Amino acid sequence: DKAIIKQMTLRNRFVRSATWDGMAEQNGICTAQFAEHMANHAKGGVGLIITGHAYVKPDGQASPLQLGIHNDDVIPALKKATDSVHSNNGRIVLQLAHGGCQSLTKFTGKEPAGPSEVYIDGKPICREMTPGEISDTINTFGDAAHRAVLAGFDGVQIHGAHSYLLNQFLSPFYNTRKDEYGGSLENRARIVMETYRTIRIAVGNDYPVMIKLNSEDFLENGLTVDDAIEVAAMLENEGIDSIELSGGAIQSEKYLRPVRPGNIDSEENEVYYRNAAIQYKERINVPLMLVGGIRSFNVADRLVSDGIADFISMSRPFIREPDLINRWQRGDFSKSECRSDNTCYRPGIKGLGVYCVLKEKEDKRVNL
Repeated sequence: DKAIIKQMTLRNRFVRSATWDGMAEQNGICTAQFAEHMANHAKGGVGLIITGHAYVKPDGQASPLQLGIHNDDVIPALKKATDSVHSNNGRIVLQLAHGGCQSLTKFTGKEPAGPSEVYIDGKPICREMTPGEISDTINTFGDAAHRAVLAGFDGVQIHGAHSYLLNQFLSPFYNTRKDEYGGSLENRARIVMETYRTIRIAVGNDYPVMIKLNSEDFLENGLTVDDAIEVAAMLENEGIDSIELSGGAIQSEKYLRPVRPGNIDSEENEVYYRNAAIQYKERINVPLMLVGGIRSFNVADRLVSDGIADFISMSRPFIREPDLINRWQRGDFSKSECRSDNTCYRPGIKGLGVYCVLKEKEDKRVNL
């Protein structure tokens, strides 16, 4: 059967999950390296590419050399990137994000703001957003989505996970507001629903709009699996086109964070959020993308055939092997070579873009 989201047909069910890659200028405009990087994913055979998080407002930047979708200046370079993907028979979606409490003053020049004043180790890491700031931020998501259409993207994904702004509103760990955006789950989810509606108006009914959600935060008093599925049900009612389940927050224990370190040495240890996905599928009919620790073709195949997931999302395996899906399609079903050591992000911080440092070292040894 065909892999379809809304009216977007994909060549297979593999998704390159959103990955910060450090391939933008200081002003958020993507580089030629970014366009080549995206094209390489398309050449590698993956069905859908989701970009790294792109900030919808300058005060929402949360990473160095992060992609921006905050003004019209970014559109021409992004159009070159989407053209390069389409010319290689690929599909590409832009991830829309705001860092909230994770926004970095050294890039934004402003004090971070989130749902509430949050204290970590006794120190405040952000201030509480005003209702006016919430409304303004919601509107900028809509403006950003319109720019994504103009830049040739096949869809957008709202970043509602990994302790960025929308996840912060959903999570009682971060959100202690007393107004209509805090308290009950319905109130905490209000900004997410309003953001979705604003984006939908901006892009029209036929354009794929997706979201990435935490299955849980792995924090005391954080978002739970039950909460996440309730939010998914609300989004299903609104008309969301696909939901990607992930998990973890920046304040979670190291081995429960979104980008967990540690080599996955057996198929039994793959699929971090399997149980959450099973519960999701019992109740929600929106196509599910599942990310987190999937490294083997056999595991991916079973997840789909058993009805646990509709699409298989991976991130670090494609940094190690952009050609992974082509390799599997050729009949070499050995697992991804990714060791999950996270050293791939170090070159990105240095301005070189992410790449597999371990593979580079191995290749040098082979060529000696």
